[in-house]
Amino acid sequence: MTDSKKIKVTLVRSLAKRLPNHKACANGLGLRKINQSAVIEATPENMGMVRKVSYLLKVEEV
Repeated sequence: MTDSKKIKVTLVRSLAKRLPNHKACANGLGLRKINQSAVIEATPENMGMVRKVSYLLKVEEV
């Protein structure tokens, strides 16, 4: 069994007027609307997306 770490990300700022790459990262994390949350695995790929749009997110450990 893998013991993967999970994080909960919540979109707290709007995606309007953001760079296309930043919108794509938020969508890739499963976030489309303000206050929408998603629980994701803390893989290097996901953490890179979280880091890129960190100014739009609230991040919590689960």
